[in-house]
Amino acid sequence: MSYRKTAHSVYDIKYHLVWITKYRKKVLKGQVGLRLRELVRQICTANDVIIESGSVQADHTHLLVSVPPNLPVSKLMQLLKGRTSRKLMQEFEPLRREFWGRHLWAGGYFVASTGNVTDEIIKQYIESQGQQPPTEQDNFDVEEH
Repeated sequence: MSYRKTAHSVYDIKYHLVWITKYRKKVLKGQVGLRLRELVRQICTANDVIIESGSVQADHTHLLVSVPPNLPVSKLMQLLKGRTSRKLMQEFEPLRREFWGRHLWAGGYFVASTGNVTDEIIKQYIESQGQQPPTEQDNFDVEEH
């Protein structure tokens, strides 16, 4: 376990996050999935969130993240879902046809702190979601089919 520090705190706050596409439509493939991964990385970096592990599946996304204590998980999910939805809809015309109501994501999300299970168990679960395990340099994979 490694602790993170701010000017006024030392912490280890990790969440397992899952969110799904509206109607569980399988649209997060290929370039859309790769772009989603890139956007998630940008949002996390900008908010001092470290991605420990992640997986983009055709109809949902898993993340194991280390979050600073000044960022509520609800705010993080608002940022992730809101910004990715807006950017993906702008950049991929087929998504605008598929989700005419301008909502890419379903209304809710799943979150669990990692206090009840080890980080390693969650990482193994996330990595088992995809066809190929991530490489050491890339711990955030995208489903290919």
